[in-house]
Amino acid sequence: MKFMKLGSRPDTFYTSEAVRSVSSEVSSDLIVQVKGSRYNLHKFPLLSKCLRLQKLCSESVDSSSQHQIVQLADFPGGVEAFELCAKFCYGITITLSPYNIVATRCASEYLQMTEEVEKGNLIHKLDIFFNSCILRGWKDSIVALQTTKALPLWSEDLGITRRCIEAIASKVLSHPYKVSISNSLSKRIVKEDDFSCASSKGWWAEDLAELSIDLYWRTMIAIKSGGGEKIPSNLIGDALKVYASRWLPNVTKSFHYVKKQTMVSDSDSGSSSDSPSELTSKHRLLLESIVSLIPAEKGAVSCSFVSKLLKASNILNASSSSKIELAKRVALQLEEATSNDLLIPSLSYTNDTLYDVDLVITILEQFMSQGESPSTSPPRSRLSFERRRSRSAENINCEFQESRRSSASHSSKLKVAKLVDRYLQEVSKDVNVPLSKFISLAEMIPDFARTDHDDLYRAIDIYLKAHPELNKSERKRICRILDCKKLSMEACMHAAQNELLPLRVVVQVLFFEQARAAAAGGCSAKVTSVDFPGNIKALLAVHGIDPSNSKHAAPTLSSTTSIHGGENNWCVSGFKSPKSKSSTTLRMKLAEDYEDDLDENDLGNDDEIGRTSRFKAICALPTQPKRMLSKFWSTNKTAT
Repeated sequence: MKFMKLGSRPDTFYTSEAVRSVSSEVSSDLIVQVKGSRYNLHKFPLLSKCLRLQKLCSESVDSSSQHQIVQLADFPGGVEAFELCAKFCYGITITLSPYNIVATRCASEYLQMTEEVEKGNLIHKLDIFFNSCILRGWKDSIVALQTTKALPLWSEDLGITRRCIEAIASKVLSHPYKVSISNSLSKRIVKEDDFSCASSKGWWAEDLAELSIDLYWRTMIAIKSGGGEKIPSNLIGDALKVYASRWLPNVTKSFHYVKKQTMVSDSDSGSSSDSPSELTSKHRLLLESIVSLIPAEKGAVSCSFVSKLLKASNILNASSSSKIELAKRVALQLEEATSNDLLIPSLSYTNDTLYDVDLVITILEQFMSQGESPSTSPPRSRLSFERRRSRSAENINCEFQESRRSSASHSSKLKVAKLVDRYLQEVSKDVNVPLSKFISLAEMIPDFARTDHDDLYRAIDIYLKAHPELNKSERKRICRILDCKKLSMEACMHAAQNELLPLRVVVQVLFFEQARAAAAGGCSAKVTSVDFPGNIKALLAVHGIDPSNSKHAAPTLSSTTSIHGGENNWCVSGFKSPKSKSSTTLRMKLAEDYEDDLDENDLGNDDEIGRTSRFKAICALPTQPKRMLSKFWSTNKTAT
């Protein structure tokens, strides 16, 4: 750290009865009052260098008195800066450093200690030291910039703040990756030859994190503008992450406390400067400033970091523009997110849900609106192939990059589908999540993106367990988003014995599992040749499924998904076989389900023959459903 000494005389200032005086053989003739402090000084050394004191003394009405009094109530820098200027006038040795040069420069400007008054005056000496030493050092520039916070208006008028920011930005732009630099604040010390191995967030990120948000924002704007040089966007993103971790509290883990404190502060109008409401306002301003600094390039910041900012913005009640911007950033990199990243706390007093599902729906809408690419390329003719061979290498490379973007878009939708299903498993545990939002989230994923429906089935199962009050119509509604053909064998075994599912879904699961078992056993590639037991045929007929119809053919699933997690594990051994006395209940449920179907779908239909045949199919059900299921599984074993 640089410092400068001016003057050669020893310090003769002393304090007597709360009054600062100078030890001298000549009695004092000037009394200066600075913000409650009193100084007994002499006119000659001060007036010879301070033009402002000359004017004040000449304008004073009691200039003929022995002790002339001068009031300096609005003196910048306080008594410390004034005493440094006064000692300079007396020739007493003073030490200037980055910590006091800004205040001393503002004080000397107030006293008008210019070259017109006397050659080699204080302002001239301070400017030389500031430009030649302070602005050339990394640590000195940051310290001087921090001290401008105490005198913002004076520092702006004198250009001190601007020059400090420009000096810092120029050093970052000239060596964005280097760690070892003169007077660096960073604790990481790496040799100049090893700067390429330095941390990707740069040597300057932690040092700038000590600045207040307004100075930090201006400095980052200067760095991003870059003049003739361009700094990598990932370095900007890493620096923002360092600053956010330094100043933003971990509100995402204590949002219930924040909500409680916000309610208390809203009712307390006479809160102090440290009240929760004012702290929340400061954090909100800090958050919105960080959001405005995020580079536009994709990948400049991680999706996890943006999601944390989005959670904080929801808790701190940030502006709508900041939330929308963060939602767009999350949607831009949604394939990198985890289910925990989407668990955004909800602090809405009109909504009792634990997580903000509406915001996630907005993110998915932004993701889906980015543009869909075809899953397969169109066939190419020989003529188009010949034309392609004659194109330049540059055009071919552009088309290759475009095709890579298309395939990446398709693969990202596959990842997002898995992400949404896992997110649904988390939010479905909340008893306050309405059925409409659950279905809306699930239906936003296109059909091709879900290669299997195991995760979706698990989410539905958890939702049904958390919402036992759902009626039969609502359970049917939520199960319509489930494709039984895309369930693994393990999921089918669980669904076949799941009492929470509508019977129609259970029957469909049995049908497609029987068809898959027959196809795997080599009986036939088509379902039409499968010889179903009479009991299964009766169930299929009840629910309008015709085994001879090819549209019900079930494709073989490519993979299975293992589900784990507490009481929701898919374990068939935990189910007990139904007793014979439950057969009547099963037939009654099927008959009741049949009547509901008539009420929903067959109103106004006078085809009594169809109704009679379906009712006879219900009556033809065996009285032993246990035997029916055992016969069904034995058929599977025989087929395999």
